[in-house]
Amino acid sequence: MQLRAIQSVAHHRGFRAAAIELGMSRSSLSHLVAAVERELGVRLFHRTTRSVAPTDIGHHLLADVRGPLAELLRAMERATSQSVAPGGVLRINMSSGAARQIMQSVMIDYARLHPEVTVDLVTENKLVDIVAAGFDAAVRLAEFVPADMIAIPFGPHQRFAVVGAPAYFADHPAPCTPADLAHHRCIRIRTPGGILYDWEFERRGERVAIDCAGPLILDEPLLMLQAARAGLGLAYLSEWNVADDLSDGRLMRVLDDWTPSFPGLCLYYSGRRYVPPPLRALIDLIKSPRAD
Repeated sequence: MQLRAIQSVAHHRGFRAAAIELGMSRSSLSHLVAAVERELGVRLFHRTTRSVAPTDIGHHLLADVRGPLAELLRAMERATSQSVAPGGVLRINMSSGAARQIMQSVMIDYARLHPEVTVDLVTENKLVDIVAAGFDAAVRLAEFVPADMIAIPFGPHQRFAVVGAPAYFADHPAPCTPADLAHHRCIRIRTPGGILYDWEFERRGERVAIDCAGPLILDEPLLMLQAARAGLGLAYLSEWNVADDLSDGRLMRVLDDWTPSFPGLCLYYSGRRYVPPPLRALIDLIKSPRAD
């Protein structure tokens, strides 16, 4: 526990996020680190009111224990997974679109297999620091997974689709190239960061991003879908969101050859903390054939 605490404080450069990751109070973690320093007779961290950083001795200690500590955590995880049934609370952060997909493909099976686990799914489109916010894991598209996280891909590759209602196309000719979108009403996308998203296209190595114009700016895919169904304009949505509408004719697809596939969703979590049994059970389920 002491070495994990030191490693976590060094990684987060502070006690608050490290305490959340370790599941303890900030004051308890501070006292624990101070006790280690007293026992060793050296200072492991430089502390100021704004930052915490390892001393040279702290850096050397962390380098020496990194490998053995990782192996110890893996051994603890293996032992726990074999002897303890999953239980408690599993907190996962994800976008609303990811939540709809993972609920259908994974979480219903997980809830049936592990009824003793309480799954707390929090949906928000903005990206969060899952360790600082107290989440066990998160689900996002692969391109949004932070570099320092362990990512578990699941599900197929995905594609975007440009769609519109038959009523819309009755008054507007279908675009043949992305440039034709300049003559169309488009339902614009506001990203979690607050900026307007340019529609991205690619064909035979040619990539273009279109700053579309239109009557609506929305940040929720289901609202974009409703607007497209109503004939208010073209929408740029994932195939997963529009598959039923395309199959029953409520929407029509255009620019199909300009929307290649891209890596899909990933479950991700911090590799610097012990993986609790509920999360390990979810990882195992995602890796099993039933999640494909």
